[in-house]
Amino acid sequence: MHANSHEITVLLAELKKGNKQAEEQLIPLVYNELHRLSRHYMRGEKQGHTLQASALVNEVYMRLAGEHNVDWKNRAHFFGTAANIMRRILVDHARARDAGKRGGEAEKISLENAFVYTDAQSWQVVAVHEALTRLEEWDQRQCRIVEMRFFAGLNVEETAEAMGISPTTVKREFQMAKAWLYGVLSKDFGQAAP
Repeated sequence: MHANSHEITVLLAELKKGNKQAEEQLIPLVYNELHRLSRHYMRGEKQGHTLQASALVNEVYMRLAGEHNVDWKNRAHFFGTAANIMRRILVDHARARDAGKRGGEAEKISLENAFVYTDAQSWQVVAVHEALTRLEEWDQRQCRIVEMRFFAGLNVEETAEAMGISPTTVKREFQMAKAWLYGVLSKDFGQAAP
């Protein structure tokens, strides 16, 4: 269950004003949600793997805490940014771990599961990241929608609110982005899961 969106939005606004008490109240709320996101990404990995969910959360939080000049619009904006940072940390970890390995024959890649991080499938994290980077060059808004829906776990309404667009636009562009990404992954890796 998500923490109260309004409460997080109010605390983010207070934090921007320099209210230290807001930070004390915000930390447990956002930390729990970041941990939920991290567990989602790490759900396919066994205990003792090379990247721990708590270490991922701590790294994301430290990077977010260093963002003093960001005008946080709301909870969705904050967690969209957090998801983007988490994705980039996972990509960096996967690249360092697998340096050039792709796993032999063409394998099926599922967008929905590509960021469920496992050491054995870390090359998929890199493949989807590269596809998202290409999507961002083609259409930045569609890339942000994918990040918010897949990686921040935001629903259509939260994504629309964070981006200042209608829920209908989010649905339409999310479907277009998924189709585009599947096409790229199919071309690059032989096949992609629907």
